[in-house]
This record gives sequence, C-alpha cells and structure tokens, in this order.
Amino acid sequence: MDLHDAFDVPAPAIVLAEGAFGTPQGKTANGVVAHGELFDVQAVVDSTAAGDDAATVLGRDDETLADIPVVDSVAEALDHAPTAEALVLGVAPAGGQLPEEWVEDLETAMRAGCDVVSGLHTFLSEDDRWSAFADECGVRLFDVRKPPTGDDLRVADGSVDELDTLVVLTAGTDCAVGKRTTTFELYRAAQRAGIDAGWVATGQTGVMVGADRGVVVDRVPADFAAGVVESMVCAVAEDHDVVFVEGQGALSHRAYGGVSLALLHGSWPDAVVLVDDPTRERRDDFEQFAVPDVDSEAALVESLSEATIVGVSTWGDPDEENYSYPAANVYDEGGPEALLDEVQSAVEL
Repeated sequence: MDLHDAFDVPAPAIVLAEGAFGTPQGKTANGVVAHGELFDVQAVVDSTAAGDDAATVLGRDDETLADIPVVDSVAEALDHAPTAEALVLGVAPAGGQLPEEWVEDLETAMRAGCDVVSGLHTFLSEDDRWSAFADECGVRLFDVRKPPTGDDLRVADGSVDELDTLVVLTAGTDCAVGKRTTTFELYRAAQRAGIDAGWVATGQTGVMVGADRGVVVDRVPADFAAGVVESMVCAVAEDHDVVFVEGQGALSHRAYGGVSLALLHGSWPDAVVLVDDPTRERRDDFEQFAVPDVDSEAALVESLSEATIVGVSTWGDPDEENYSYPAANVYDEGGPEALLDEVQSAVEL
C-alpha cells in the first residue's frame, strides 16, 4: 500500500495509542511519532500517559517530540490539533478487533473530518457500520493490513536481478529486534550522506511511517509473497540508487521463517545487515525455542542467497559484544552512519 498519493504529505494527524504508547505493544504508534514522514503528528491519545509529552514517554531527547502532547481523548487532541486530517490507530489489540472503548474516539475524529488509518487485523472498510459512517462524515478508511489482489499478486521471476540499484535487506535473529528501526535509520543516514535512497516496508508500522512502497507481507498468500516484494523493490529502484528493505522474523524461526525466506528471495539483496538482541536467549512469544547466534543465522542467509553480510545492528554495546562482524547500535550517536560505512565498504555504493 502506498499512502503517499492519499495525503498531502506530511498530513497533520492524531495517533491513538491507548494504554500502549512507549511500550512494545505500541510499536506502530511509537514509530509513526518518532520516525513518521507521512504524518505530522500533533497529539497522541493515551489516557495512561496523559499530561506527558512524546519525548518523555519515548525516552528521547528531541525538541520536536517534546512539542507533541499526550492527552486523554480524541476530543482533547482536537483542541491541540484542530486541522488534523487523519486519525492513526497505532495499536493492534489482541484479537485484532476494534475495542469498544475506542468507538467514541473514532466517531469523534471522523465527525471532525479525519480519515482513519488502521492497522487492525479486521478491516473497517469492510464493516457496514463504519463504511456507512465514513460516507456520512465524508472521510476515508484505510486498512493497511489489507493484502494486494488481482494483478498485484505474482510469483517472483528474477526481475530484481536486472537492477543496477543496490539492495540492502535487514534480517534478524528473532522477531521484534529492531529490523524496521534499523532499516529506517540506514535510509535516513544514507540521505544525510547525499545518497539517493528509498525504502520498502514489509509491516504495518513502516507503511504508516511513510515508506516509498509497503505491504504487510504476512497477509500476502505464500506463493506470491516473494513476487510482491520483488515488485516493490523494482518500483522503488526506478527512482533511487539504493533500496533498503525491511526484514521480518528470522530464517531460523519455525513459525515465521517462511516469510523471512520470501523476503530474502524477493528482494535478492546485495548486502544484509543482521539485527540482534544479545540479551535474548528465548524467542519472543515462543519460549520453547532458543534464539540462535548471529553466525548461524548469517550462515543461513549466505546459503540461501548471494548476499554479503556486512554488519550487525545490535541492541547491546557493540564494543562489548563479541560478534564476527562489525557491529553498531543505531540508537547510539553515529550508529547508523557506522553501519552505512560497512555497507559502503563491502559493496560498491
């Protein structure tokens, strides 16, 4: 899904993150607020953090974030952001349904003329009640998890091999280790360095942040996942010299490895940055499975592609971790630049 054509970017917006802002469950809200290029976030709704600002909740020393208030309701948010054009649902609650306690906030936003950008597993645009209410209010409903259909579905055919553009994929040792953040920080570091870079998102947060192209890849039928990724990479490559691709899961992950492999085959990267949390011994949400070390994950990547492993994006202190590859923490000053240097050193850029 490409939301750029739907809004005058950056569009003033309110983010709904009830009960989850600044937590892992609110990672979409956190990403849209901290990294958003598509939306100009002017207020965040989370009654559990009301009275704070976004910088405080996210633990970031950032004056721009400090100007974003966290408030109790959409009605209060509209007082701060009367020209808001969109309400972004920044949390996907367990079960994927719209919580009943959010209904009033959605109705208030839509009556005020806000489009709704949703990452829920259930689609508001296919719900008769919400579709009718959107028509009544003259607003639009965007379900970013809705998969492509028709001609947008195809199998991978190797067309990515014909690109002159450099393709860099982030892969990981587990889920939720920072692949999207690493991808975005590499993209932004490349832009600061004067490199013409674009990026492809493969999860809902990246789509909402404003990637050049994006799809929630785990909603794409398995046979077509690699082809859909290949199409996005080729499309972004038409306008840029480097394409950074957000990875998902881990090749070694018994639950999600199929998606990871589709991303590797579809993007067919020149370079791979591995992302690792050195403190994690068991898989996130799958305690029965151990997290492999970086070397074994790297070996899988290299055995299933022609990519070069250029470095590790770590949550730890790169000076203290004993990796076989150069490492950096993208949250450290100069961290993204250090990883970009490794990309440039390993491949022609």
